[in-house]
Amino acid sequence: MRRSLTLLAQSLVTKRGFCTKPEKIVASVLFERLPVVVPKIDPVVYAFQEFSFRWRQQYRRRYPDEFLDKSSSSGKGDYHIEYEPAPRITEADKTNDKKSLQRALDRRLYLLLYGNAYGSSRKPVWHFPEKVYDTEETLRKCAESALQSVLGELSHTYFVGNAPMGHMVIQPTDNAQDSGYKQFFFKSQVIATNKFKIGKCEDFVWVTKDELLDYFPEQAEYLNKMIIS
Repeated sequence: MRRSLTLLAQSLVTKRGFCTKPEKIVASVLFERLPVVVPKIDPVVYAFQEFSFRWRQQYRRRYPDEFLDKSSSSGKGDYHIEYEPAPRITEADKTNDKKSLQRALDRRLYLLLYGNAYGSSRKPVWHFPEKVYDTEETLRKCAESALQSVLGELSHTYFVGNAPMGHMVIQPTDNAQDSGYKQFFFKSQVIATNKFKIGKCEDFVWVTKDELLDYFPEQAEYLNKMIIS
């Protein structure tokens, strides 16, 4: 019985042209650095906040002047701390150093690698940290392994959730030896550091979302929807 089913399956493959090669699954990591400083307020939002404040001032409860006089109620030993805020524009911003995390402090940055990637026909391309799913217990474990192979360790990383944030189906090209594959994206964030030793690639960059879309013109529409920043 089993032999007959095997022969039937082989005949279907031969006659109908079915592909017996299993479809690969690739786990990719969207590794991001969160904003370090509070983003600048949009002029429209600032104008609304200013209007709201002035409107509330008209109807606020008025207290006696002696109640609001803090100079007489200050205790002994009170002091004020003088400080200067750190500049929002860093040296890395001025030199456009995309290898540094000390740039675009009010934006999210994402890690991109330049080198061989699955499905690139052995040509170096820009891609996310990735790994083909093999024998890992879960797909997230595969994503962790992909990021660890690049950073060396995961002590300064935090994976957001166990499920992927999105996926794409990559169709095979005419000159590609490999078949199509499914690419699943997992989000991970930088924790308590501003420098990593990036390996297993020819080059790397930390880019904003707008800059990232320029690296992937064919997938820009989907990535723009998937990445919320």
